[in-house]
Amino acid sequence: MNKSELIDAIAAKADISKAAAGKALDGMVDAVTDALKAGDTVTVVGFGTFYVGERAERSGRNPKTGETITIAAAKSPKFRAGKALKDAL
Repeated sequence: MNKSELIDAIAAKADISKAAAGKALDGMVDAVTDALKAGDTVTVVGFGTFYVGERAERSGRNPKTGETITIAAAKSPKFRAGKALKDAL
């Protein structure tokens, strides 16, 4: 399912226009993004939790030269599915 198909499904289930469903989806994505940037977690009960995962600095190897390099620490968005979502699958 891509974004336009998701907007169509939201519009049908909520009985609203596609334009309103698109704005609602964009607003939700922006709100989750802003919360994660601020270091917060976003929990939607029954659906799941969005949070920021952190990876420590580590050493790696350049596959072309074989040289050892240092890979910087990084933050990445993660999602943990809730019980209701797991049970639905």
